[in-house]
Order: sequence, then C-alpha cells, then structure tokens
Amino acid sequence: MDQTPEPIIDPDREIVDPHHHLWPERGGGPAYLLDELRADTGDGHRVTATVFIECLTAYREDGPEALRAVGETDYVRRIAQASNDGQGARIAGIVGATDLRLGAAVREVLEAHIDAGGGLFRGIRHGAAWDASSDIRVSHHNPPPHLFLEPAFREGFARLAPLNLSFDAWLYHTQIPDLTDLARAFPETAIVLDHFGGPLGIGPYADKQAEVFADWRRNIAPLAQCPNVFAKLGGMAMPINGYGWHKQAQPPSSEVFAAAQGDYYRATIDLFGPERCMFESNFPVDKASLSYRTLWNGLKRLAAPYTAEEKDRMFKGAAAAFYRLDL
Repeated sequence: MDQTPEPIIDPDREIVDPHHHLWPERGGGPAYLLDELRADTGDGHRVTATVFIECLTAYREDGPEALRAVGETDYVRRIAQASNDGQGARIAGIVGATDLRLGAAVREVLEAHIDAGGGLFRGIRHGAAWDASSDIRVSHHNPPPHLFLEPAFREGFARLAPLNLSFDAWLYHTQIPDLTDLARAFPETAIVLDHFGGPLGIGPYADKQAEVFADWRRNIAPLAQCPNVFAKLGGMAMPINGYGWHKQAQPPSSEVFAAAQGDYYRATIDLFGPERCMFESNFPVDKASLSYRTLWNGLKRLAAPYTAEEKDRMFKGAAAAFYRLDL
C-alpha cells in the first residue's frame, strides 16, 4: 500500500466513517484493533469519528448461546472508551449481531447489547448474503436464501424500532428485492444498505459487469423509494466484487478506483439523494485492495460535482443522523 502514496485531497473535510471492523489475530491473519484503526484514520484525512460493525469478534465462550454475541459489544465498548482520548478518531457507535429468528425472545438479547454498549449501541446486523453458486461465500451468519422473508426473522426484526435500534443490511445484489419487501413491511425501522447491496463479480457473475449493473440498478430503484432506507457508499473493493485489485502487484490509484466504480456511486446518490447516502471504508476488509488514504481520495473525487452541503451530508451528516451519534 505504500508503493503509490497520494497527497490528501480536501484535507480539512471532516469525515465520519460509518463502517469498520475490529478483531484480534485470528485465522493466522493480523490484528486490526485501535492502533491499526488509528494508523489508517490518522493517515491524512480528517476522520473524527467512526462506527464499528459486527464481525464475530470476542464472542462469549460460555453462557446461553443467544447471548454470546453480546461479548463483542462489551469488548468493542472498552476499545471505544479508550478511543475517546483526544488523540484521533473515536469510535462513536457500535452495531452488534444477533439471530433475529429468535422472534419475540430476541428482546432480551437486544437489551443486553444496549446495556453492554455503555450508551454506544445503535443497532443490529444479521447478515443475509447468500447465492446459489458454490463460488460465492455465504455470509458469516450462515443465512438461508431468503432470510428477510422468513416469519421468525420478521418477528425478531419488529423488536428493533421499539428499542430505537437500526438495522444494517448485508446481502448480495440479487437479494435486494427481499430487502425492499422488508423495508415496506416495517416503515418505522431505520435500515441502511451496506456496500451498495453487494454487487457480485466472481463465479457466474465474472466478466458480466454491465449485466450485473443493470440488474442491480433495476433492483435498487424500488428500494430507494423507501424513506426509511439509507445507503452506504463503499465496501466494493472486496474480492467478491470482481475487480481483482487484491491480486495486482500495485494497488489502484484513487483515479482508477473512482473510474471503475463511479457508476454505482452516481446512480445511488441520484436515487437516494445525498440526504440518505454515507461514504464508508469497510476497513480492514477493503484494505486487501487499497489503502485508507487512497480510498478516501477516491471518494472525494467522486463527490467533487456535489455542493458543499451535499458533501457535508455524505461525508458526515447522514452517518451522524442515521446512527444518532453524539458528535
């Protein structure tokens, strides 16, 4: 990532990064904790706050199965408290995990998350990403093909809004109609679409960028008509998206990144409006392809045609509003 350092574009612009993960060493991979997060967020861009998104970190190893994911919230809350030291970006919100198919019983888990979060807990992500192809990895929550349509899931989902909790939707582009159905059924629940809805570019979708974009565009237009749904703009530098940057000897420049993915950004902003769009990093997952510095330079290039007020909303305001952040 140090091969192609770029000067920072618009260095004074304040950023709230609404999507990153934290984890200790696992599976032989490196840790990504506060020091690593600070190294990225402190690499030139003015990132003042972030939101942690669940990633199977620090689950409890004993006790009731349904409550084990609360260990992640407790773990991240302690890191978030340490980040509030005035030395860099602070973790201002936490999104945890639970199996919403617990139905009405999930309220106990949600309340435990809220208690463990120390005022920082904001919502749930229950991954739904699934595809029929064996080449496509199923979400880490091992969902069925149509999780969002299952009655038990919806019974649990109905418990979010009464507790003022939001929902992060992680799925693939072929599943967006399921999310639209869910959003229409629960208009009082705030939902944010992660990573553009996961446009796929490997397996049966490889070398079909125009076809995938057309399918995605057709699916996402009805979703954008749901006023309770926001969109995260980012998270498409993963291997599943098919750009192949993780295999290259040199990472892409911000110009290359913006040119390759610009159609998705422009279409989403057109459909949702800047009011409901937030730029995201998805780090350290997207770090397999490009650096934090390059990523945010690319996002700033893509934001260049918009007004100062629209930029403020997409780089900070939408995330702060959706996650109810105390900034």
